Amino acid sequence: MTLDELKPGTATVMKDLTASGALGQRLLDLGFYPGAEISVVRNAPLVDPVELELDGYHVSIRHDEARHVEVE
Repeated sequence: MTLDELKPGTATVMKDLTASGALGQRLLDLGFYPGAEISVVRNAPLVDPVELELDGYHVSIRHDEARHVEVE
């Protein structure tokens, strides 16, 4: 399952990151690493972006970026 499939209010743990290159590095820099606890806060009214709580702070990413984050 990937992060873009989750609904608001769902909490999960990151399993793997499938992105590479600049996108993969950007997600790692934002704190997306295996074992990180992630909660979906909300989706924007027009679907993109998705707001997440990650290690105590809020981050927003696009759904096409969230597709590269595999969760349990």
